[in-house]
Amino acid sequence: MALPKRKISKSRRDKRRTHQKIDAPTTVTCPECGEAMLPHHACPSCGSYKGRTATETEKD
Repeated sequence: MALPKRKISKSRRDKRRTHQKIDAPTTVTCPECGEAMLPHHACPSCGSYKGRTATETEKD
């Protein structure tokens, strides 16, 4: 089994890992109610998608 000849420094290790980060999900505002929602999904608060009612939601 191969072994490294020299120790990899913390700086070199961290440079390799710069692209392994988690981004926050993208959100858009619903044109009907103004709440934040995922793009290309039905709004969880009002249930509309592309100007139509996609799902029925409970109104309090």
